[in-house]
Amino acid sequence: MDPDFLNAFTQPSTLDRFLTEDVIAKGEKRKLIKPTSSNNPKLEELKLFLTEWINRTLKEEHIVVKSLEEDLYDGLVLHHLLGSLQLDVDKIALTEKKQRKKLSVILEVVAKCLQLEESQLKWSVESILAKDLLSTLHLLVAIAKHFEPTLALPPNVQVETITIESISGGLKTSNAVEYITENKENIEAQSKDDAFDELFSCDPDKLDAVKKALLEFVDQHVGKLGLNVKDIETKFSDGVVLLLLIGQLEGYFLNLRNFFLTPASTMEMLHNVNLALELLAEGGLLNFPVNSEDIVNGDTKAIMRVLYCLYSKYRTKEA
Repeated sequence: MDPDFLNAFTQPSTLDRFLTEDVIAKGEKRKLIKPTSSNNPKLEELKLFLTEWINRTLKEEHIVVKSLEEDLYDGLVLHHLLGSLQLDVDKIALTEKKQRKKLSVILEVVAKCLQLEESQLKWSVESILAKDLLSTLHLLVAIAKHFEPTLALPPNVQVETITIESISGGLKTSNAVEYITENKENIEAQSKDDAFDELFSCDPDKLDAVKKALLEFVDQHVGKLGLNVKDIETKFSDGVVLLLLIGQLEGYFLNLRNFFLTPASTMEMLHNVNLALELLAEGGLLNFPVNSEDIVNGDTKAIMRVLYCLYSKYRTKEA
């Protein structure tokens, strides 16, 4: 059993619940907020903000929400909150079957409004029905940002998460830090896109200096693995060095079964790069869209922007 998993749950009853097959079926994966983040002041601030926003919005309908995950799971509050949309569902769903059907319709409409593919969703019918706080918060934040973009959501709300997967040998776990609301520091970093554009178009001398600084930064860390990186355009296109760099900086070991150490095709390279971008996003280091094909194709600007996300956080660390 992973010791991090045991340390994450201090209450025996909670641990026992997750060791039973009826909670996590074989092959299933669950992501949860670690108990160590439960009393995070910023998380509490966000929960209070969203609760007050919902109650203010639904005041005339005499709906009062006290607990986000407990009061939203059956779809009733969400139905009223999305009253401006045409939802072909009953106002009240008393049975689990009807609640599941109602949530399916509501979440499908939300995904269409937000123009999100299924792979981009951070919630599901099952997770909302299960009263999962992380999924509920992601859903409410997405709804608030889309339908009331002027709302001043508390920024930089992040939580420690543990992902639990039931595999043949038992439970596999992994830890991460996940942003629920936008990381302003990364938004500001993304605004430096214009600086990169300017470097490429107007200042080749500074471009070479920035490229050199990034390469030295990479070598400083992957050099511990016996690697030497001298070229940005070719050394990052298969995603291997990028994954190893992330692992070194973020302090975790990447299982060799999760990526291709010697990718033999473009698809395998894309898999590696997509995994790297996912890890960066989950760690709160990447808060802007990146086309993985640009990385695979050796787009210098795209690669430098991704490397800069790591450089801006870890440049002061010792080798």
